[in-house]
Amino acid sequence: MAPPWVPAVGFTLVPSLGGFLGSYYVRGEGLRWYASLQKPSWHPPRWTLGPIWGTLYSAMGYGSYMVWKELGGFSEEAVVPLGLYAGQLALNWAWPPLFFGTRQMGWALVDLLLTGGLAGATAVAWRRVSPPAARLLYPYLAWLAFAAALNYCVWRDNQGWRGGRRLTD
Repeated sequence: MAPPWVPAVGFTLVPSLGGFLGSYYVRGEGLRWYASLQKPSWHPPRWTLGPIWGTLYSAMGYGSYMVWKELGGFSEEAVVPLGLYAGQLALNWAWPPLFFGTRQMGWALVDLLLTGGLAGATAVAWRRVSPPAARLLYPYLAWLAFAAALNYCVWRDNQGWRGGRRLTD
């Protein structure tokens, strides 16, 4: 039998796996394309995103462990709180390929809004099981709101951009 700390570490690291895979789209040509776009003055520096996402992913991952443990594993009772969590995490992981891979800024915004809705529902479901686990999602919810506002501004200010080139009128 595995030591008791193994599930805690595993749940904490799982969200970062998708973030790591999504980083494939946030380099090379995707980064050059993004650098060519107009961005608002309050756009965060690139170097801040790794620590921010690492912290948010670790917090939500540990929160999922707390809920899983409180409900006795993958029980029938855990279907809704952990299912909502898995759904929002899948949407979260879909954002980099949408935004940077296909350069579909509008669809990426829709993805972010859906992610925020599911993350909010996850926090409500988790609060019923473990209020401390739900509180671990609050910074993530705030960041999703910020990211949606940023995504919207970049989309709005770059409507004529496709594939790194400005479309001719």
